[in-house]
Amino acid sequence: MSTDDRGASRPAEHDGDLRSTGDTDVDTSLGLDDLSGDEANAPRERHRLRRTLVVVGSLVLVLALVVGGAAWFLVDRYAGNVERVGDVFAELDEGARPAPATPAEAAGEPPLTFLLVGSDTRAEPAPGELPDGRSDAIMIVRFTADRQHAQLISIPRDSWVDIPGRGMNKINASYAFGGPSLLIQTVEQLTQLRIDHYAAIDFDGLIQVTDDLGGVDVVVAATTSNGPYTFEAGMNHLDGEQARWYLAERKTLPGGDFDRVRRQQQYLKSMFEKLFSSDTFSSPTRLDGALRAVTSAVAVDDGLGNTDMVQLAYSLRGVRPENIDFFTAPVRGTGMEGPASVVYLEDVAADRMWGYLRNDSLGQNADEFADDALPEVPR
Repeated sequence: MSTDDRGASRPAEHDGDLRSTGDTDVDTSLGLDDLSGDEANAPRERHRLRRTLVVVGSLVLVLALVVGGAAWFLVDRYAGNVERVGDVFAELDEGARPAPATPAEAAGEPPLTFLLVGSDTRAEPAPGELPDGRSDAIMIVRFTADRQHAQLISIPRDSWVDIPGRGMNKINASYAFGGPSLLIQTVEQLTQLRIDHYAAIDFDGLIQVTDDLGGVDVVVAATTSNGPYTFEAGMNHLDGEQARWYLAERKTLPGGDFDRVRRQQQYLKSMFEKLFSSDTFSSPTRLDGALRAVTSAVAVDDGLGNTDMVQLAYSLRGVRPENIDFFTAPVRGTGMEGPASVVYLEDVAADRMWGYLRNDSLGQNADEFADDALPEVPR
């Protein structure tokens, strides 16, 4: 960071000031009792005060360097733990993209939009790439201009959409055809919402967060089973391995992939509620482990440097789990396109949702999409 670079070049210089002060036989106390109105002593007292200020200033600098060093350590430990994905936006035709969001007059900065993609397989792809070339989760995350609220909208991976240059296909096929760049282009064309940043999340990697947090609580409407685990109706306290099977369940759920999407959202919400809980913040070891696990499971576009991430995190410090609205893009039904089972979006309702996002007003109009919102108790 620029601050650290500047700070790192100065210690020797100011150490010299400290040594020269120490080599001079002067009284470095403030000597306030001696600062009387005696005009004869005024020059000597001014000299003494000047020396005192030099010492105090040097001590302040040393303290600043210590604090700065700690800040650098934290930036490197967490933001530096996040992988970067290069050239995500480089291939996009800037003239064909939606216009950037404009700053809100009161807030002074524009809303911020992330495209979040994820996979829950156990393969080990390169940073920011998905194991099978397709995304298991596609989410738009929109932070409001006041940085106090956010909306997360899942787009079903089988949504039948127009992929630029490829025609109609499932939306997750855009990743297989052209990686993050084509997926971003597809989502921007679908929503007319400009994507500011790209993030790839490994749900499998986030499982470690569950254990680091001491488990995560989820509530389910009806008893279901997947693999070696049964998830009883009501409250379930999941460790990492249980969470893995819970998130992977799909075929036994009444809504299939739609219910799986809701479980993904529910898990993220529960995980962040636990991360922000007093229990986590009261344990430095637990908090450190969780933050390290979260950051190691995420890759972002290389337009977000370490300093940028820290500044972004600070600007979003007011966002809490209860301030995040979770939705799924409105759907009118499912069907077949050739041999493929696909999802058809409800164009009118979806366009209205995207419009509210563009205007930074989805939160105020959330009631219109109650049927598309994350239920309190998913199946």
